[in-house]
Amino acid sequence: MLFIHEEHGLSVSKACKSLPSRAPVRLEAQTAVNACWSVDFMSDALMHGQRFRTVNVRDDFSREVLAVEVDTNLPAARVIRVLDRIAAWRGYPATMRMDNGPEFVSVQLAGWAEQHGVDLEFIQPGKSTQNSYVERFNRIFRDEMLNFYLF
Repeated sequence: MLFIHEEHGLSVSKACKSLPSRAPVRLEAQTAVNACWSVDFMSDALMHGQRFRTVNVRDDFSREVLAVEVDTNLPAARVIRVLDRIAAWRGYPATMRMDNGPEFVSVQLAGWAEQHGVDLEFIQPGKSTQNSYVERFNRIFRDEMLNFYLF
């Protein structure tokens, strides 16, 4: 490519960059309840500035929101309690899809998943579209709840 700067009469050669090869991972539609749960965190702030987080759990097949846990601190042990509480009335999922957050890559969660036969499926860093079911819920939750009300 050749760019000519009209004001100064300078020509600048710019090499065309080739795009990196991509191997997108297709997000497949689930065929049964509890086949896959999507889990993600959100954060926001109270009116006086204190931060809080939510952990959102959603069934990919039924699109049902199974839990929204809110607190100022949500360590892995707390996430496991939430998952056990859901499983008590719903059963354990076959797979859980999540990002690589520190709560999700913990030894505690890996042990819990192994104990209950749950496969942990981590999305690629920076590829939130690979967890789009829960990301869509996050957008709606932010627009219709967190941005609408003052806490």
